[in-house]
Amino acid sequence: MKNKKKRDLTKMRTPHTYVIIFMVVIAAWLLTFIVPAGKFSTTEVEYKDANGEVATRTVLEQDTFRYDYPLNKEFVFDKLEDLAGNQNELEKLDVAKEDVEGVIKDGESKLSQETLDGINLTDDALYKLYGDKIYDKSEKLHKTAKIWGTDDFNGFGFMNFVFEGLVSGDKYGSAVGIVALILVVGGAFGIIMRTGAIDAGIFAFISKTRGLERLAIPLLFFAFSFGGATFGMAEEVIPFSMVMVPFVIALGYDSIVAVTVTYVASQVGNAASWMSPFSVAVAQGIAGIPVLSGATFRLVMWFVITALSALYLSLYAERIRKNPMKSEVYESDAHFRDQIQKTTDEKKPFLLGHKLILLEMLVVLIWIVWGVTQEGYYIPEIASQFFVMGLVAGIIAVLFKLDEMGWNDIAKSFQSGAADLAGTAIVVGMAKGILLVLGGSDANMPSALNTMLHGVGGLLSGVPAMVGAWAMYVFQSLFNLVVTSNSGQAALTMPIMAPLADLVGVSRQVAVLAYQLGAGFVDAFTPVSASLIGVLGVAHIEWAKWAKFQIKMQGFFFVLGSIFIVIAIAIGLQ
Repeated sequence: MKNKKKRDLTKMRTPHTYVIIFMVVIAAWLLTFIVPAGKFSTTEVEYKDANGEVATRTVLEQDTFRYDYPLNKEFVFDKLEDLAGNQNELEKLDVAKEDVEGVIKDGESKLSQETLDGINLTDDALYKLYGDKIYDKSEKLHKTAKIWGTDDFNGFGFMNFVFEGLVSGDKYGSAVGIVALILVVGGAFGIIMRTGAIDAGIFAFISKTRGLERLAIPLLFFAFSFGGATFGMAEEVIPFSMVMVPFVIALGYDSIVAVTVTYVASQVGNAASWMSPFSVAVAQGIAGIPVLSGATFRLVMWFVITALSALYLSLYAERIRKNPMKSEVYESDAHFRDQIQKTTDEKKPFLLGHKLILLEMLVVLIWIVWGVTQEGYYIPEIASQFFVMGLVAGIIAVLFKLDEMGWNDIAKSFQSGAADLAGTAIVVGMAKGILLVLGGSDANMPSALNTMLHGVGGLLSGVPAMVGAWAMYVFQSLFNLVVTSNSGQAALTMPIMAPLADLVGVSRQVAVLAYQLGAGFVDAFTPVSASLIGVLGVAHIEWAKWAKFQIKMQGFFFVLGSIFIVIAIAIGLQ
């Protein structure tokens, strides 16, 4: 009898990122069978942004939650007849009398909310007039996706989550905008890497700064944290990571250190920010407190959290530098190590063409930072700027005959660079698909997510102040696992959390603090974050391996966040 090789049950193969996301999609789909759909009415609120200018934001109205019910046709039809004779009310609603009479003529049997929407009698308008009497409350409806289908055939099916996720949104955000940004940036850096300028520059820098490697980590961490704190740096980290990953690995560390010192640092800054226009300013405006108030407390908090986080990373980085094989990503980092070793063995000279390319990159990066901070540049502009960076670098390389590059090599390098990040771009769409399966994040559309949001708000009312504030922090952290847009999360949660803070007995400033800490830290962990997935793709790190490292750091962040929540309550932060 042959001896069978025993399976080592202590070693579990890490599931692919696609597998993890698909399992989350299945779980989200099953959840919609259990949790009925609900919605809120929404309204436009005005607030002063970080620049002191008046801005508007669509937010939910706290006391307008209702489950998704079938229409009470009999009641609504009777009210339509009354409404047709009330010209003043029709004018307020901006509804034509002829349209109402047309619906009445069709009869009660053909009455539906879609028909009423067509004449501007929306669910919100009817609810405001008549309350929940417009619903047949004998049955709560569930918004559950079909197994297969599209919007045009059979309705949205969860098996179509990849396509629907990829085409959702617009060029200014996830998923379409982020996917396009990733592909364009990947192509641009494909050209830049082909020139050999980054490899030669890193080799020249390290040769002249040996012994100073330990200073690089904390300095870079503070720099990226400052970017996150001041202008909400997130998507902007993706192109920076193209340079930072090989640079950090060349210093003797691993790609986990590279992602942490760039993207995680930016989210630490975002979490502890005193002025981010995309998180603190929006949340404070919605909560009805002065924008950028509490800045002194937050400045101290930012410095302390950033310093402690940099120390945490430095300890890990030093452990990896002494024994690189302890890294979870030692094998996947071989790609970068081999490239660096090749440059070292060949002893590539740092030529004038290389220097001009790096100088051009620096100029474009300064242009990007200026555009984001001063002119409000966002994804379309940033993508265009990086395309210019890559194209100019390619032209310089051809003119200076770097690595014997020709004009066709520019095109081929752009193609291969974009292809390298195509898998990452797909992950961004898949992650957005999770939200679509849950019904979307629109407060005005029935979804399981709205029902869960309302349920948490009800659970927190009436608890002690300290417990309530900490529970808000926990909730905001968990909510960010699904909704990763900082301004979007503020619009969904702050209209509930701000008045809830009044009931619990804590200041609205503390409610904003709980929001920003939860929304910031977890962005460095959740697989739904398009920016994180983009950076991980650049670093060739699977999310599951990243999670093994980051889950411990998230625990560290959670402790720090909890401490500052307690301090804020203890000193009566207003």
